Amino acid sequence: MKNCKSMLCVLGFALACSVHARAGDEPKLTFKFTKANIPGALQTYTYGVNNAGVMVGTYQDKNKAFHGYILNGKKLTTLDDPKGTTSCNNLPPNGALAVVGSYLNSSGAEVGFLYKGGKFTDIPGPMGSTASLAIGINDQGAIVGFYSDTNNATHGFILKGKTYTTLDVPGAIATVATGINDKGKIVLYWADSNGTYSSSLYNGKTYKTINVPGAANTFASDINTAGDVTFQWLDSSGGSHGALLQSGKYYKFNYPKAKYTYAGGLNDKSLIVGGYEATSKGPVLGFKVTF
Repeated sequence: MKNCKSMLCVLGFALACSVHARAGDEPKLTFKFTKANIPGALQTYTYGVNNAGVMVGTYQDKNKAFHGYILNGKKLTTLDDPKGTTSCNNLPPNGALAVVGSYLNSSGAEVGFLYKGGKFTDIPGPMGSTASLAIGINDQGAIVGFYSDTNNATHGFILKGKTYTTLDVPGAIATVATGINDKGKIVLYWADSNGTYSSSLYNGKTYKTINVPGAANTFASDINTAGDVTFQWLDSSGGSHGALLQSGKYYKFNYPKAKYTYAGGLNDKSLIVGGYEATSKGPVLGFKVTF
């Protein structure tokens, strides 16, 4: 279970380390990392965070079973959709707690869900969908993600109320919407006919490409109210790294000494969450990082 969200003891640690990142001649940003692992878990995938610092994601227990989770300070809530193995992807930045994610049904297909008020509601995609993932949600309750159709093609979507709108980046053979902010701006990643992944920012009318400079493949993860965007990106050797787009400038980062890094969600308080592997093909562990 890697990130990209389609390939798919916290707070008890002192500040682990910090790194500086540059892209061109812009001022430095300092990234300060803290571990964010579920106590006793074999693996922790941290995917989303709100402005109160509540985090959501997926963890693997000692029996190697996967569960969704909400972590509020030191209070852990395990989320298991009764219909199947569960992953939690994100939550709105403010207001009442609501979590979007997916579960694996008895047929082996992913189905999106919304968890709110203690209840799970399916987000199955438009009529005729064969699989879906709910990945991002804003304070207005608009949900983004992707679905598969009967031709096994992948399309992004936005759901407002009960109405789905398909999001397909022009020229893409597959599109995944991963984040939406309170201004309605959406980030997506998509594949071209060569199998290369790029990312775009959608303002409701046009798609603007936002690829990390020098990346072989770029996967946008989330967007906050200010329009900052997080990424997982792959280099030409397949190595995985994190990046932040802020005020038109890209800042690359890795969890220090890690062999693998991804950046997941971010909030409006200069906090990013993500995951890393300390050793090649080792367990995925969670982190949070301020900038």
